[in-house]
Amino acid sequence: MRVAMDAVGAEGKLCEAAICYTGDILDPARAKYDLKYYVGLAKELQAAGAHIIAVKDVAGLLKPAAARVLFKALREASDLPIHFHTHDTSGLSAATVLAAVESGVDAIDAAMDSLSGNTSQPCLGSIVEALKGTERDPGLDPLWIRKISFYWEAVRNQYAAFESDLKGPASEVYLHEMPGGQFTNLKEQARSLGLETRWHEVAQTYHDVNLMFGDIVKVTPSSKVVGDMALMMVSQDLTVADVENPARDIAFPDSVVSMLRGDLGQSPGGWPEALQKKALKGDRPITARPGSLLKPADLKASRKEIEEKLERKLSEFEFASWLMYPKVFSDFIGAQETYGPVSVLPTPTYFYGMKPEDEIFVDIEKGKTLVVRCLAIGDVDEKGMVTVFFELNGQPRRVKVPDRAHGASAAKARRKAEPGNEAHVGAPMPGVVSALSVAAGQAVKAGDVLLSIEAMKMETALHAERDGTIAEVLVKAGDQIDAKDLLLVSTAKEALELFV
Repeated sequence: MRVAMDAVGAEGKLCEAAICYTGDILDPARAKYDLKYYVGLAKELQAAGAHIIAVKDVAGLLKPAAARVLFKALREASDLPIHFHTHDTSGLSAATVLAAVESGVDAIDAAMDSLSGNTSQPCLGSIVEALKGTERDPGLDPLWIRKISFYWEAVRNQYAAFESDLKGPASEVYLHEMPGGQFTNLKEQARSLGLETRWHEVAQTYHDVNLMFGDIVKVTPSSKVVGDMALMMVSQDLTVADVENPARDIAFPDSVVSMLRGDLGQSPGGWPEALQKKALKGDRPITARPGSLLKPADLKASRKEIEEKLERKLSEFEFASWLMYPKVFSDFIGAQETYGPVSVLPTPTYFYGMKPEDEIFVDIEKGKTLVVRCLAIGDVDEKGMVTVFFELNGQPRRVKVPDRAHGASAAKARRKAEPGNEAHVGAPMPGVVSALSVAAGQAVKAGDVLLSIEAMKMETALHAERDGTIAEVLVKAGDQIDAKDLLLVSTAKEALELFV
């Protein structure tokens, strides 16, 4: 953090430094993150040049009684403004916010009424009403809060497909400690892996994985690592004992290997040695600050490289996106080249498509509007494609597109790996083949990477368990696969197995 803080200070800007809250300072069983830990961090951040201290309770774990103790201690330890951010998964966070306000917090985060509650932040309108007439009355106009909330209420309906199915408060958050921002994503990942009905098992495994990693602070990106490992374990019916068993080989998600190598830095107390050694498979861990190992960046050369590859100039925003997320940005540009400027489409059309007789107006530039009318949608063919008949400015057109709702089930089924057949390498989970490292006829040794599977941003490399020769490759990079699909076949004499 110090490198970024110094850069902000050098530019004469306001530096707000955040402490991530985890555990429970009133629980003696979670002594790793006690009051001394948080007060010590606040003092360090103030000494490092912070202008504001934030407490980020991304999972909504801080309870009212603990908030009174924590913020009283922080107020005594520092004269800097204190900012409190929390989520409402448990349904208790509004009470925690009020306790924090009573204890001297200077700023709090809340969500507009129609976007509040559950995994979001507590309700702004209710907090304002609760503080009305008190010494800490923020003076916000309830009428305008409601007016703005009505607007977002209508907007929220357009994004209904992305809602978590959490119907009310869930005290289970005190078990799994998932950040509010991760909860919905992880549920969607579980659904895509066929684990929707095993969600509470995923939640319990998330808790177990956190302790297996040494009880870590779970916030992006470390929270994603815990989630990746939990999903992998549930999908393959693995327990913590299975993972920690030195005699059992495990295909760890790439994010887990990266974290235990030290790519995200060091967790307080370090990483569990035996688990780290098993995941790294002989690689040496990083003990220094990861950023200190990077070579100096040549931004001019980097810009030239990507612009030559894309054959066009990039804006500063696009260039920054590519520097931080090269794969995501490249995929985005590829989608743009395939589908055009989809940002001009109305939100419901972009997310849910058009139905027969629907008509939309699309402004592609100033003074140029397209009138698109959907006429009919054909049946799904054996490749999972449908023919769409439509009019563009009155002219009849048709196009074949993938059917996202039914295409996967309608497409021709792949061969399945035979249970017990050591020559067969099957998919442990549904996803996309992101990389293929072998070809038919190729000799492989135990530990060699065969291919990688990506499922909802979780990437897992599959390794050969023993020496052998690849007899048949049934997939290619980019292929969509389902659980237990046959991916590779080895010679029967020198069989290969998946690390499990």
